[in-house]
Amino acid sequence: MNVLGISCFYHDSCAVLMRDGVVVSAIQEERFNRDKYSPVFPVQAVNACLQEGGITIYDIDEVAFYEKMYLKFERTILGHISGWPFTMRNFVDTMPLWLKDRLAVAFHVEDELVYKKPILHVKHHLSHAASAYLVSPFESAAIITMDGVGEYACGSWGVGRGNDIEIKQEMHYPHSLGLLYSIFTAYLGFRVFAGEGKVMALAEYGEPKFMDEMRKLVDLREDGSFQLEPAYFSFNRGDRMHTDKFEGLFGPAREEHSELTQHHMDVAATLQRMTEEVLLRVARYAHEQTGEKNLCMAGGCFLNVTANGRIRDETPFENIYVQPAAGDAGGALGAAAFVTHSVHGLPRNWVMDRATLGPAHPDYQIEVLLRNKRIKYEKLEEDALIARAADRLADGKIIGWFQGRMEFGPRALGSRSILANPGIADMKERLNAVIKHREAFRPFGASVLADHVSEWFEEDAMSPFMLMVHTIQEDKRSRIPAVAHINNTCRIQTVTPDVDGIYHRLISAFNERTSIPMVLNTSFNDSEPIVNTPQEALDCYKGSGMDCLVMGPYFVERETNDGT
Repeated sequence: MNVLGISCFYHDSCAVLMRDGVVVSAIQEERFNRDKYSPVFPVQAVNACLQEGGITIYDIDEVAFYEKMYLKFERTILGHISGWPFTMRNFVDTMPLWLKDRLAVAFHVEDELVYKKPILHVKHHLSHAASAYLVSPFESAAIITMDGVGEYACGSWGVGRGNDIEIKQEMHYPHSLGLLYSIFTAYLGFRVFAGEGKVMALAEYGEPKFMDEMRKLVDLREDGSFQLEPAYFSFNRGDRMHTDKFEGLFGPAREEHSELTQHHMDVAATLQRMTEEVLLRVARYAHEQTGEKNLCMAGGCFLNVTANGRIRDETPFENIYVQPAAGDAGGALGAAAFVTHSVHGLPRNWVMDRATLGPAHPDYQIEVLLRNKRIKYEKLEEDALIARAADRLADGKIIGWFQGRMEFGPRALGSRSILANPGIADMKERLNAVIKHREAFRPFGASVLADHVSEWFEEDAMSPFMLMVHTIQEDKRSRIPAVAHINNTCRIQTVTPDVDGIYHRLISAFNERTSIPMVLNTSFNDSEPIVNTPQEALDCYKGSGMDCLVMGPYFVERETNDGT
């Protein structure tokens, strides 16, 4: 059975092809149209999935969409009516999007894909739940979802057993942790969707000094549910989602690109603390109610690696699974998995233990590109390629690393990565200023050989998708300054030979040269989406201060290519 999962029309549009319960391909549309967080119908992603599967649209048995749009439209209209006439401007701005796209999913599928069968719609948070549980290694588990908003639900907890998922409790709009985080993101002068990770990083430079003020906004209960006090928020009523009364508690909003002060850092720290409190309470309550030892988590809030780490360390759950595209892109995966397993009853015979589910590019394409662009290169056997790259990393060079299939989700995990030596003190500053062109306070993660984690970090726990923080052991902190955040933690990816192949071999070779069993790993991009094609990788390399580019077996060095 071939099932095509689709998510789109808000952000992180995506397509996933699942065949007999196995994910053949999973790709975000942004990787093709180069529009970060692209919301458009994912035609190019669908075509790439079909190509990877060696099929056409006529071979698709079911198309699954990650939301029930008419139910979401109902909630939207009721919101506009309840706030009228103050919501009129937002109504006028958004109604064309509803009429053209959001209520016309079936027409888009028919027109863009020439698929004429009925489409199955799966509720938003059920898609999130399925995206984690149904591809996890667990036969049963508690499930938590948390994000901005779906149809009505903004968060939920439930339980999965076998092929079945039961949602036990939901939190409904506007009482949303994801929206709260986005409201503060905008208040702190960052862009929603793009800035939440910046706020999380900024929080570690502050102290949660505004918890009393925060508790006026958020009425938090023991089970993790909460109510937002409406007087502080302005949903659907203008350009901003907070009111003057909100600024009365936290001060004037920061203008984008203006100076970041200690006050802003303390506000960010307060938000992060409240986020962690909510998620910890929900997790503990879900454990109490289900008695499960396993936990699956999905939704954009679980891209918060600090909160994930606290759930791992401070709840009774023994095993935690977060799939690599925990946000809305993962909704396409969840819709496909739910239709495959929970609707049609196919057995769960596949576990998502790797994120490399996107396109690959054959060596001849890379070589043709390098020749046509007159780039000097060497084609090396794998042993020689690994040795050369490990030598350069040990010498402090920065490498663009392009290998195999592209990753699914927002994290580069050794296929489309920029790599560097974590033991060089000024490497973080160099990467932020010269390569990534981003704020100096933002930290970098590390890809760590899995069998060395316990030697370097206080938590001996796997994190294959770089969605958890680990605390660096005190005697090791000075040895890896480029990946040590201000609070002595590091977001890590645990790397194994069976899953990560050549990437594991590279880190092992680097470890032999430096006695550091990890490399600094950040996504292969500047401000655009992570590179997909060899041409995009070459363009990013040429426009940056990277020293070397490795694509497949081809090794490029800047000093041998004047003008690049």
